[in-house]
Order: sequence, then C-alpha cells, then structure tokens
Amino acid sequence: MQRIQQVIKDTHTPSWVRSVLHNFGDARAGTLKANEWRTMVMIYLPLALISLWGRNYKDRADGLESQYCHILEHTMDLVSAVRIACLRSMAEERMTSYCGHITSWLKSFPEVFPCASIRPNYHMAIHIYDYLRLFGPVRSWWCFPYECLIGHLQHMPTNHRFGTSFQNCGSPWYSCHS
Repeated sequence: MQRIQQVIKDTHTPSWVRSVLHNFGDARAGTLKANEWRTMVMIYLPLALISLWGRNYKDRADGLESQYCHILEHTMDLVSAVRIACLRSMAEERMTSYCGHITSWLKSFPEVFPCASIRPNYHMAIHIYDYLRLFGPVRSWWCFPYECLIGHLQHMPTNHRFGTSFQNCGSPWYSCHS
C-alpha cells in the first residue's frame, strides 16, 4: 500500500486526469468514485506493481517471486481489459482482445486469490464484450456523466425546500463535460 501511495504522490498526470488522494487506502481517504477507480487501475496500480515486481522476478526460481509475477500478470490482464473497454473507438480485434484479457483474468482469479469467491459482477465483465458488439465503445453508454451530475446535485444547498429556483442546475452538468 505504501508503494501505491508513493506512486500517487510522485506521478505527474495531465490536467484532464482526475487524480486520487495520495493517502489511498487509509480510512480517512474515503471511498473512490468509479472514475477514480479507473484512474487507479489504469495509471497508478500498474506503475506501483511493475516497479515492485516487474524487474528480474521472471528469472528467479523462488516460489514467492513467482507468485508475485503471477499476481502482476493477473493484474495486467485486468488493466488491459479496462484500457481496451475504455477506448474511444472499437473494432473487432479490440473486442476479441478484451475478451481474451478478461477471460484470462477470470481464469487466473482462483489461483491468485484461492480464498475469494467469484462475484456476479465478474460474470458481467464477460458480457461487456457483447455490449461492445451491440452498442460500440463504452464511452457512448457508460453512466459516468449521470453519476457526476447526481453527485453535483446532491451537494447543492436546497434546505430541502421545493419550488426554489433551479436556474443554476445545469452548471454542474456542463462542468462535468468541459
């Protein structure tokens, strides 16, 4: 966890990438939103794990290092699947690649986490392939813009009064998409 927190502190990202709190994992850091999880999985987690386990571990015969390599490969399958699913355009080879990575991730899950159980949303990850075929890139049908709008609306001071002016109601929506 310390390495992930250090990577978050040390990594410079473009201004359009919304970072996560550098104390990720601490109770006072709170929970991540969906887009923050995507940033964590796409940027910080691969950098942290590769910097810890990516060098020279394949050459060792020690079982512990081998296990770390297996966890790294497992994680990179998930990272690759998420990256492909979030691309702005989709083609047959990308959908096939997504399916390969997510299937590999699911198959290795019991080996990497023998005490954990497969959850229903893991099964749903397989069906994203079907949704990519039917609806195109995830960005055209995901819920993040609406999640952002709901978050802004929840923080608007209304004093629980009905009938008040909502002339500024659209501004949170525009700030999410600018």
